[in-house]
Amino acid sequence: MDKFGMHNQTEHMYARYSGTGNADISKHQWVTNQHRDTLAHYVADNSMAMLISVVEGDSMARTKFNMLQRMQQPCGPPPPKPVDE
Repeated sequence: MDKFGMHNQTEHMYARYSGTGNADISKHQWVTNQHRDTLAHYVADNSMAMLISVVEGDSMARTKFNMLQRMQQPCGPPPPKPVDE
């Protein structure tokens, strides 16, 4: 442990927030977390959701619903895992 307890703080942050990532996270997981965070921000911010709904030509409720649906797999299905022989 270092002088300021940095190791404990980072471990606590990794445990508390799922999207912070670590050295073992794959590129797909990292990009998926980034997209989910972005979509969650758009859903929570009414002015941003209104702007997107005007651009898409839908109601704000439909736009938020579509963004919530996209949060399930924002980057498509995960890539296949390599088979170790």
